[in-house]
Amino acid sequence: MTQTPLPQQIDTDVAIVGAGPAGLFAAFELGMLKLSSVLIDALSEVGGQCTALYPEKPIYDIPAHPAIEAGELISRLEQQIAPFGPGRLLGRRVERLEGSAGGFTLGTDRGDVVRCKAVVLAAGAGAFGPNRPPLEGLPAYEASGAVQYFVRRREDLRGKRVVIAGGGDSAVDWALTLRGIAGSIQVVHRRAKFRAAPESAAQLDHAAARGEVEMVIPYQLHGLHGAGGVLEAVEVADLDGGTRRLAADVLLPFFGLSMDLGPIAGWGLALERHHVTVAPATCATSVPGVFAIGDVANYPGKLKLILQGFAEAAVAAHAIHPIVFPDKALHFAYSTSTGVPGGV
Repeated sequence: MTQTPLPQQIDTDVAIVGAGPAGLFAAFELGMLKLSSVLIDALSEVGGQCTALYPEKPIYDIPAHPAIEAGELISRLEQQIAPFGPGRLLGRRVERLEGSAGGFTLGTDRGDVVRCKAVVLAAGAGAFGPNRPPLEGLPAYEASGAVQYFVRRREDLRGKRVVIAGGGDSAVDWALTLRGIAGSIQVVHRRAKFRAAPESAAQLDHAAARGEVEMVIPYQLHGLHGAGGVLEAVEVADLDGGTRRLAADVLLPFFGLSMDLGPIAGWGLALERHHVTVAPATCATSVPGVFAIGDVANYPGKLKLILQGFAEAAVAAHAIHPIVFPDKALHFAYSTSTGVPGGV
């Protein structure tokens, strides 16, 4: 039987809300400046979407890694922050924020109390969930695994007839990744142009030309056929209302995630379309002492890339230093000169 963790009281320099890639790297950057931190996340393990949604999905734009699986990236980040030993409050959601810069108190839904001098929001998509297609009988197929919004294990799809719906990076990346694993792959999209990285879209075109993937364009999802949660076919419709059936064992609809900031939305932060507005030079929000990094942060020119979240973590850490140490000047130094300090 899993026991509910007892409430904790923690005093730390910085509370990091969100333990995805940006949050983990923030713990590293803070540690490099001799600032202590605690990671708080609603999920029961660190890694955010990388762990919960696509641990085996390869990521291609992490510097020095031509390709690295999302789960492996999280493992490497955990190794990187290990010398600093940041605290962890997992399986908890932050409910309240009180106080001001230099003296905040956070409370969680489990009764934990965290006293800190600054807060870093690295909440990613907030409480995320998939945008579901409006198809009759969908819940039964979701329950059986015939409709999946995230692929945790590629091997689960070995030999399966897979239909992928969507036109973004997830749809294109998984169509490419599942080649040689799935028995067949059909990609359904309402138009020929995809909203994916140009190189990935080009690779998909080449895969289709070689017969590795079938492009079902221009079509949209129209219905599911089967019984008892066992999928037999996906019905699609073109723009004129004509339909066809695609033999299928599994449907992977990739229509993005819905965002819900939850209680964070009531903290008085300047928001724009479920994102927190920040000053790009510091990642400071409209509430002094509260900073936002990663996908939840928004400013002109923002790119939703993990590597940009890493850079924002460094920027925020340096902006936080004078809040924690108001009488101590921070002289910038490269890690090649300082090495990794001992635990803080």
